[in-house]
Amino acid sequence: MKFFVDTADVAAIAELNALGMVDGVTTNPSLILKSGRDILEVTKEICGIVSGPVSAEVVSLKADEMIAEGLKLAKIAPNITVKVPLTWDGLKACKVLSDAGHMVNVTLCFSVNQALLAAKAGATFISPFVGRLDDINLDGLELIADIRTIYDNYDFKTQILAASIRTVNHVAECARIGADVMTAPPEVIRKLASHPLTDAGLAQFMKDWEKTGQKIL
Repeated sequence: MKFFVDTADVAAIAELNALGMVDGVTTNPSLILKSGRDILEVTKEICGIVSGPVSAEVVSLKADEMIAEGLKLAKIAPNITVKVPLTWDGLKACKVLSDAGHMVNVTLCFSVNQALLAAKAGATFISPFVGRLDDINLDGLELIADIRTIYDNYDFKTQILAASIRTVNHVAECARIGADVMTAPPEVIRKLASHPLTDAGLAQFMKDWEKTGQKIL
């Protein structure tokens, strides 16, 4: 499973990328706001750090305007993925942009039917939101599994990009189900390395090492 980092924080992206933990980046208007930077400027900087797909989201609601914004965003770098919402206008924009050879990430997916439409429209990625479904007492992971089954049934090439990842368990389960990609905030990716038994074992090793009175350096 590919790891995308869901942030516009350049320092966090650079740190994770140096460790080989970043296969791509996803951004959205909320993350751009949090960064406090110009969307074109920060997206260009991110594309210079990461060689994989970098999702930059359109902000218009009409198809023609989405297409115009998408074409402008696509000029930032060859690895830009234009991100459009899963609305009827978003699907129209997806079709035009994908037919023109641009990667497209269709976001805010909450049903299998929506995922089917995105695949038919030529989406490169479909972004089902796991955590937001969990928030309203629906099973976000079940949606990932259902999309996986249906895409495999018909050999759709659209990649499942599990989004709204809130916990390390979400990551593990998405990998088990067979999501092609997951995108998560930097803090969730860092937490994947944590385990209480690792901490306890290391503490015991350090305690015993101190008793030896030895040094390596």
